[in-house]
Amino acid sequence: MNACRRLPVPHTPVWFMRQAGRSLPEYREARGAVPMLEACAIPDLIVEITMQPLRRYAVDAAIFFSDIVVPLKAIGVDLDIKPGVGPVIADPIRDAAAVGRLRPLWPDDVPYVTEAVSSLNAELGDIPLIGFAGGPFTLASYLIEGGPSKNHERTKAMMYGEPELWARLLDRLADIAITYLKVQVEAGARAVQLFDSWVGGVAPADYRRSVLPHSEKIFAALEPYGVPRIHFGVGTGELLGLMGEAGADVVGVDWRVPLDEAVRRVDAGKALQGNLDPAILLAPWEVAAERAREVLAQGRTAEGHVFNLGHGVLPSTDPGVLARLADLVHEESAVHAEAP
Repeated sequence: MNACRRLPVPHTPVWFMRQAGRSLPEYREARGAVPMLEACAIPDLIVEITMQPLRRYAVDAAIFFSDIVVPLKAIGVDLDIKPGVGPVIADPIRDAAAVGRLRPLWPDDVPYVTEAVSSLNAELGDIPLIGFAGGPFTLASYLIEGGPSKNHERTKAMMYGEPELWARLLDRLADIAITYLKVQVEAGARAVQLFDSWVGGVAPADYRRSVLPHSEKIFAALEPYGVPRIHFGVGTGELLGLMGEAGADVVGVDWRVPLDEAVRRVDAGKALQGNLDPAILLAPWEVAAERAREVLAQGRTAEGHVFNLGHGVLPSTDPGVLARLADLVHEESAVHAEAP
């Protein structure tokens, strides 16, 4: 929390995106044959999976176990998360009538979130829980394309060719994200992250015109709660300054841009999060350790730094390597924190 607020810390804090998930054998055992979206609606299972990495790693935060499409499912969108594919939408949203049918999210739509966050707070004690939601561009892409997309053709066609319809869709998705994040914060989440995972496919001018206003709306709505707000996307090197401008307290950086370069791209008054390449953890430990030290050194140029990967933990990652990495981050950064 102090690092997010650019305050002094005894060591660099660390957590990992997707730290709870397929890389853990206990996760696979707990999930069993339960489909992903069903698992995200069972409070006891949410709590168990969220807590699993904290029993293995000395991470400084827990990340709520869920998925960015959960609020869409909760408002009646016919979707499923297909293994090896991702979210698949049965009836894509491609015209004004379909956008009009996308109703608001109400807190009563996600009672399992409130219950799970409350239970997690009781277990976590001083360790903060990070809540999250999907960013408007990424959710729009899934809804319009009907599933994951490499080029976001239909999505961009609407953004470029039907700007008023696009704005209505993103405004509704921003409202859904706001409600979903407020539910988590009011139940006890102490920080939030907006995952606009695929917005890196948008040029800066188009981001400013067609995405930024909606992200700004989300962060502004969360400001009164006083919780740190993190903004992350993949391939967003050209957008880092704009993502900070949207109102986040912390800008997440993927592995493509060194943190000391990200400092130059993001306006003053922001902390940074990141950014070790997740694939490095599949290399020999000595290689991963040296790269982690480089990230820590670059992070010291930022006003505040939260160590993380540049994207989520890969399923084939050895949990033992993540445990060693968390310890290394603490040990190496504590030495520098103590230095005069």
